[in-house]
Amino acid sequence: MSISQIFSLRRSRRTVTVAMGLSLMLGLSAAHAQDSTDPGLIAQGQAVATAADCAACHTAQPGHPFAGGLALHSPMGVIYASNITPSSTAGIGGYSEQQFADALRRGVNAQGEHLYPAMPYTAYAGLSDQDIHAMYAYFMHGVKPDDQPSPQTHLAFPFNIRASMIGWNLLYLHGGHPQATPAADGSVARGKYLADTLAHCSTCHTPRNTMMAEDSSHYLGGGVVDGWIAPNITSDPVSGIGGWSTQELVDYLKTGHVPGKGQAGGSMAEAISKSFSHLPDSDLQAIAAYLKTVPAIRNPGDTQPAFAYAGDGKLPALTEREPVLPHGKNGADARRLPDTDDAAQLYTSACASCHQPAGEGTQGQYFPSLSHNRAVGLSSPDNLIQVILQGLDRKGADLAVLMPAFGKDLSDSQVATIVNYVETHFGNPQVQTTAAHVAQLRSGGETPLLMKLMPWLLGLGGLVLLLVLVLLIRLIGRRR
Repeated sequence: MSISQIFSLRRSRRTVTVAMGLSLMLGLSAAHAQDSTDPGLIAQGQAVATAADCAACHTAQPGHPFAGGLALHSPMGVIYASNITPSSTAGIGGYSEQQFADALRRGVNAQGEHLYPAMPYTAYAGLSDQDIHAMYAYFMHGVKPDDQPSPQTHLAFPFNIRASMIGWNLLYLHGGHPQATPAADGSVARGKYLADTLAHCSTCHTPRNTMMAEDSSHYLGGGVVDGWIAPNITSDPVSGIGGWSTQELVDYLKTGHVPGKGQAGGSMAEAISKSFSHLPDSDLQAIAAYLKTVPAIRNPGDTQPAFAYAGDGKLPALTEREPVLPHGKNGADARRLPDTDDAAQLYTSACASCHQPAGEGTQGQYFPSLSHNRAVGLSSPDNLIQVILQGLDRKGADLAVLMPAFGKDLSDSQVATIVNYVETHFGNPQVQTTAAHVAQLRSGGETPLLMKLMPWLLGLGGLVLLLVLVLLIRLIGRRR
């Protein structure tokens, strides 16, 4: 065979190979497009979106599902959740699947703008291709479009410069994603994928560093979200969930409560209502199994589990109880709350009708006991304060629970008085609070260190810029 024949044969083989490759790619693309309307794939995408708790942030109340508009209060200012319905004018109807994946994994929208990490793309970076494809099918073909645009987010300088997220992402966004979704078999691997990626547990339950990124050295060691304590959920038996059985963890995720242990409130109650309570038991078992393997972290000062506290053992001598009146009424008379700072009177008027004079709760624990209750036994009173101020609205797999909010009916001093009374008699007697601390939580919680330093950092940046300008002017003058 001649040299020219050999090269001709190689070229023909290469041509055939390329042609076959193009045909395969075109075939896969066609199948990909066809699959996106498959009812089974759409249902799978809905299940993934539920596990990822997309509705919690992207649905305002009242509002169309996934139409955005929910105001997310961050230390930098108010961030409005975007419309993620398939609307071609206000939502993501014009997104390709790659653009959809980039928004989830990289925090970059179709316009090339960087999203703020209120969108947990640092967790979603681990989404598998299979789950991305299923979610895309669901949002494009299983969600009703809504053409109402979401309000624009306008943060103060320098946070309004979205390009600044490039540097933040270089430090804290770790790329790479699995090519296959772990099987839904209740395994630890499946639980890790659910907890770390879809449910993004670490975004709440891991403390933040100075740059407001997750402190990976204290993974799941407890965080703060909107003034609520997101408890330590490592395997530590004192500070974490080491003292919870696997079944208790499953029950908590499914219903939002476990008698003698605790009840979900704040954003966790919302996660129970919209996400965890809808997951199959095998996935809940997988999450519980994985959490049991997370290395233990002991919080400083903790000597016994929060659910073990039962107060000072001196039950208050209360007999008279006032009924809790309906929602929507303000003022001291709305729930017959006395205009006083007397602890016993306030507890009798605001709490005893549901939680009982001795704090034991009702039979069946619909109104839970205040003793052996994690919110009352934590080393911080913040969750107890928040549930008094904001109330509780949770719908688990078994029942819906509603506690009225007393934020408009009680002063900061009265809330502090009730909290100290409850902690002393039913919870951790070492924990007390003040009216000033209640006022701080009422206004959104403690300001992060970065926000406290920002005026100084801006001033320093301005000074550096001024010095650079002076040096440039002098250099130009010397050259002339």
